[in-house]
Amino acid sequence: MLDAYLMEWGGMLLRWLHVITAIAWIGSSFFFIHLDASLRPAADIPPGEGGRAWQVHGGGFYEMRKYMVAPAVMPAELTWHKWQSYWTWISGFFLLVWVYYAQSELYLIDPAVMALSPLAAGAIGIAALALGWLFYDFLCKSPLGRNDVVLGLLGFGYVVAASWAFASVFSGRGALIHTGALMATIMTANVFFNIMPGQRKVIAALTAGEKPDPKYGKAAKQRSTHNNYITLPVLFLMLSNHYPVTYANSAVIPVLVALIIVAGALIRHFYNLRHADHAKSPWWCWGVAILALWLAFWLAMASSPGGRERLGLSPPATAKPVLLAGMALPPVEVSTIVSGRCAMCHAPEPSWPGIQIAPKGVLLHEPEFIATHARAIKVQAVMTHAMPPNNLSGMTPDERRLLAAWLGSTR
Repeated sequence: MLDAYLMEWGGMLLRWLHVITAIAWIGSSFFFIHLDASLRPAADIPPGEGGRAWQVHGGGFYEMRKYMVAPAVMPAELTWHKWQSYWTWISGFFLLVWVYYAQSELYLIDPAVMALSPLAAGAIGIAALALGWLFYDFLCKSPLGRNDVVLGLLGFGYVVAASWAFASVFSGRGALIHTGALMATIMTANVFFNIMPGQRKVIAALTAGEKPDPKYGKAAKQRSTHNNYITLPVLFLMLSNHYPVTYANSAVIPVLVALIIVAGALIRHFYNLRHADHAKSPWWCWGVAILALWLAFWLAMASSPGGRERLGLSPPATAKPVLLAGMALPPVEVSTIVSGRCAMCHAPEPSWPGIQIAPKGVLLHEPEFIATHARAIKVQAVMTHAMPPNNLSGMTPDERRLLAAWLGSTR
């Protein structure tokens, strides 16, 4: 049982680190985008080569200046903003490995979609992230990358297509998290492989007394803009694994991803333009973003088990999961306990008031589902007594001991 506790605590600490570093990275990214939009002409900076902005915070005033390429001389002190990005990706990658690859049978592999071994599932996920970045980088460096609008549309279509590919291989939950991981990998790789190397070349030129090539600044600006616009969609996809209504039906995942990208990008577009000029705030962005989110809501509800019936549609039959090799069905006593104490919430149509869809998408109303989620039952009902919540269904100590005895005999 020690290994189960380690998995839980390890996942918690990695998630904590991931959230901390993501706050630092996204916070600094949003601030600099805002600062960029707030720049005004400065008398001692030639037009088109930079600007300055005044900020007030914490009781003090700050004057900030930007040089589009570089200042005339190398400053004595220089702060690099890179490790927030690097550690966000590093912690996120290890969290992905810890939760989705080390526990792939629970979170990543859906035998009804594709019967994969844990090793194959992990290899596909990691290869997809690496190859996904290479393809995106190829698009940016190709002649198509010279047109920001065309590149943006291609990137949008590419991510939606990637979400379809993930949904064809992984569980719905795994598909959404890998789509978000792909976009996050692109963001950090932009910093590591493009923005930072370009800045180093600019500094090397300044140190040598040469005039830096402006192409590095332009390329960095393009990649930074991409990062800015996909940040909110990435955050949604990373949070989606906690809300089963978003991944209840893998068939609609590409459309759901497309709608979330549109909504998130338009919200960022609104603030980007508003920070530059309050008089020109594009309020229409909010209207389209709200419409996209509303469509995503209805799509997710209409395609989820139980949601179709509430809309007057025929609900899809709930197929029993395909048991993995070596997985045995629980004894009748265990099935009776779980179905009696847990299935009022964890069923295709929950009977508990206020619950419309099974929490985390976990179904426990039949023996096959109980066997599939044995590990989660062990953590939630035996190790921690977190479930049923506040023991609302009255699971007894003897019942928990019977579950523990069965779980101790499972692999």
